[in-house]
Amino acid sequence: MRSRRGVGDATELEPAIAAAAGAPGTALVVFPDIFTGAHHEQIIALAERNKLPAIYPYRFFAADGGLMSYGINTPDVFRRMAGYVDRILRGAKPSDLPVQAPNKFELVINLRTAKALGLEIPPKLLAVADEVIE
Repeated sequence: MRSRRGVGDATELEPAIAAAAGAPGTALVVFPDIFTGAHHEQIIALAERNKLPAIYPYRFFAADGGLMSYGINTPDVFRRMAGYVDRILRGAKPSDLPVQAPNKFELVINLRTAKALGLEIPPKLLAVADEVIE
């Protein structure tokens, strides 16, 4: 069963995550936005407290204790952005520059969190991960 539950503010995080954890076979998918980034520590702690496996959009979530992240490689995006800044400073009109989509993604798995949740990560998944936090 799929359920999509958004939250309007930080006070709704705890009941939303607890409700999700109450359903068997449930996992949490955290989407990239300003709200989840600003409240990432609270979201990670609530997922851990509720024994809810979760996947996050950025590496820093996994580095801060989240189970795993899969998303754009932020340093790569910023490196590519520098070329755009250079072209604009040399006189190019921003509207004339092509739109670029991220082309480098990374999977980060936190084995400490997996162990705390009682999860065994398949070796094939560990083998393809860009980073494994032990």
